[in-house]
Amino acid sequence: MLWHIGNTTVRTPYRLQEALRVLLTSPLNGNLLGREQEHAFARLLHESGIVEAGRVERGEDASDLGRKWRSALSQLGFITPQLTRLQKATHFSAKDDLVWKYAGDIATLSGKRYEITPSGYRLAKADVIAAQQECFLRSIAAYQIPSQIETGYKCRPFSPLRFVLDVICEIESSGADPVLGFDEFALFVQTKSPDDGANNVVAKILSYRMARQSNRGQVRLFDRAQYETVATEVKRQTTTLKDYADLSFRYLRATGLFQSNGRGICLSSRKIQLTQLIRRDGYTFHDAKEYFQTLWVGASLPTDDANTSLQVATSLAEQLTSRGVTSVAPPAGTPVAEIEAVRHAFEERLSQLDEEEFAAAQAGKVQEIADWMDAIASGKSGMLADGTQIKSLGNERPAYLEWIVWRTFLAMDSLVIPAWQCRNFKIDQDFLPVHCAPGGRPDMVFEFEDMIVVVEVTLTSSSRQEATEGEPVRRHVARYAQEQGGKKWVCGLFIALQIDSNTAHTFSSGTWYAPNDSKIPLRIVPMTLADFRTFLLAGQKILPEMPQKLRTLLTECRAESNREAPQWKSEISRIVHSMAQALRATTSGKG
Repeated sequence: MLWHIGNTTVRTPYRLQEALRVLLTSPLNGNLLGREQEHAFARLLHESGIVEAGRVERGEDASDLGRKWRSALSQLGFITPQLTRLQKATHFSAKDDLVWKYAGDIATLSGKRYEITPSGYRLAKADVIAAQQECFLRSIAAYQIPSQIETGYKCRPFSPLRFVLDVICEIESSGADPVLGFDEFALFVQTKSPDDGANNVVAKILSYRMARQSNRGQVRLFDRAQYETVATEVKRQTTTLKDYADLSFRYLRATGLFQSNGRGICLSSRKIQLTQLIRRDGYTFHDAKEYFQTLWVGASLPTDDANTSLQVATSLAEQLTSRGVTSVAPPAGTPVAEIEAVRHAFEERLSQLDEEEFAAAQAGKVQEIADWMDAIASGKSGMLADGTQIKSLGNERPAYLEWIVWRTFLAMDSLVIPAWQCRNFKIDQDFLPVHCAPGGRPDMVFEFEDMIVVVEVTLTSSSRQEATEGEPVRRHVARYAQEQGGKKWVCGLFIALQIDSNTAHTFSSGTWYAPNDSKIPLRIVPMTLADFRTFLLAGQKILPEMPQKLRTLLTECRAESNREAPQWKSEISRIVHSMAQALRATTSGKG
């Protein structure tokens, strides 16, 4: 057997929230049956910026894309599925569908197929990552394999979440490092079930670790042989094993119970108590009706009990206090909803403390940042200096472009605001981007002692670049320029793989008119990602000085903005490389 969590079309779980939000206000909610509606859903996702589907713009059929997203949402219970397949649609009655029968006990459901469920509404309305993770935890804690929709598995139903928890805890009990490696999961966990025994699975993992250690000089050949053996056993391609493992890891991490550890996962330190409570409570398998009702509403969690929720909140408060942020849990008798809000706030503050440490570490990650830039620019898989592979990012490229530019400014240091206030996009517990910054705000804003840099990035090119970015970028920079009123030097930095001349021409204008017709002077510099990377690498030995070097660079670039757009672009690149050469010459003898 070979199982996985989630849907290969939607590799980033948090994107499901975006789809639910646009579906929520659409007439397609509960109306997604049929090719025409599936295409309409694909068009909605495309027009909302959730996916990029050129077929939609070309007027071609994209119903398969809508169908795949619909499947991803229904698989985890965020919308209802279709549980009756009839040969003749003309004979169909809504009451013949099992969804109608199962939904009767849930007040917010009308019984329609592909209707947003209570679990889906909860995820759509979750504003902070901690709340979103709890939504995924409730979903995946209810999810079982085989589900009532999926068939083909030759095993008794099991909870993949609890199976993975049991495996990691069994590894820890053995005295080994309690980390579940990517290859270990791909080879020995996703190909087994609790019927095989968690202890037997762990025995195979530990044996694999020892054998791999003995083959240190030929690790790649050893791993390849292992994958080929298992792939033959499960009758799948080796790439499928890796794709499914990557997918399941992403959805497991989205529950908040797990965090990355190298290429593997381990239990989140801040969720240890909750993890123990979930394992203690076990899992009850239901008949079809009970299963779907639980999936649509979301599984009960130990923290639904006020006393247990208070215990978890107390544990989080203690963790915060131990890290220098004095925190007190709510008093006994506090309603569970209020305790939940406090828990999420505590988790958010712990995340901020972790992010502070992450930000401080970026000064030592300059080469890694540069390697990521290369991979994002090419759109292909790449390799970091430490040998870690960067997989092709697909639809995640825009989010990762924002993320890597954010990391670049963190590496420069000297910011006077916290790292999380610089970005308008969200990150998960592993500091990876969840999705792009929403419209209406700049992607990033970096404030230093004497200047503010408003940063916008894009993967768009040609005249579309100016059409989509020209007005918003200028508006965002104008807002900060107006707010500062000259107190701090404000400049916009626009970064793209290629700068269209129409975009450069738009940004060369040094003015913006407010609604009252007052004139606001603007500074905006368009720069390619390649040039920005060159500037970063040239100054990696003097990172604390780089903010002032950046100001000098932007000032020199603006001084040439009266040129024709094509010449200005060339001059910006020339100035970047000239400064980079000077920086390398100056720092050639340093550390």
